[in-house]
Amino acid sequence: MQRHKRRIATALTALASSLLLSLSLSPTPAHAATRDPVVFVHGLSSSSSSWNDWVGYFKADGYTSAELNAWSYDWAQSNATTARQLQTEIRNVLSRTGASKVDLVVHSMGALSSRYYLKNLGGTAYVDDFVSTAGTNHGTSTASWCAWLYTSCAEMNTGSSFLTALNSGDETPGSVSYASYWSNCDDALTPDTTAILSGATNVEVGCVSHTDMNNDHGVYEQVRDFIG
Repeated sequence: MQRHKRRIATALTALASSLLLSLSLSPTPAHAATRDPVVFVHGLSSSSSSWNDWVGYFKADGYTSAELNAWSYDWAQSNATTARQLQTEIRNVLSRTGASKVDLVVHSMGALSSRYYLKNLGGTAYVDDFVSTAGTNHGTSTASWCAWLYTSCAEMNTGSSFLTALNSGDETPGSVSYASYWSNCDDALTPDTTAILSGATNVEVGCVSHTDMNNDHGVYEQVRDFIG
C-alpha cells in the first residue's frame, strides 16, 4: 500500500512539474500590448475628428490603429458625466488591447472630464501618462458666453464650483506622469496660464492658436516624446 501511494505521489509531482514547465515556455499572448494605447479626449463643440492629424502622425511613427482611440461624446453634458463615460471607454480599450494602462491625451475642455476621472473615479490606476493641450484646467472667462446654455460650459467658467472642487488639494494625483502644453497667444484661454497644472511638466509652446494645439506637428512631437 505504501509503495502504491509513493507511486501516485511521484506521478502527481511529475505531472505538476510538466504543467509548470509548459506554462513557463508558453509565448506571450498575441493580444498583449507592447506599449500603452492612446485615448484622445476632445473639447467643447468638437468631436473625435479633431484628432485626425495627430492620429495620422502617430501612425506614421509606428502606432497601429488599435493603439489609437479617439472617441466622441456629448460635450454639452456635465464633465462628470463625460468622466464616467470615459471610464467605460478606457476599460474597453484595456480589454481590447490587453494593456494594463493607457496614455490620456486631451484638448481644451477635455482636460476637465479626464482629470475628474483621474481624481474621483480611480483613473490613476489605469493611466500612465496624462497630457493636456490647451487645457482649461483652471477655467477661462471666455466660457461666460455659453455658461447659460450648456452645463459643461458653466463648469468651465472661471470660479465655478466644479473647478473649485477639481483643483482642491493635489492637482496631479497618483503616480501618473502629467504634462500640460499651452500657448502664449491662446484667445480661448483667459488667462493663457490657466492651462498650467501644479506638479506637472508645464511647457509653453509659443504662439499656437487654440484650435491648432492638437493639430500642430511641433506640439505633437513634444507630446509623442513625453508619452514615449
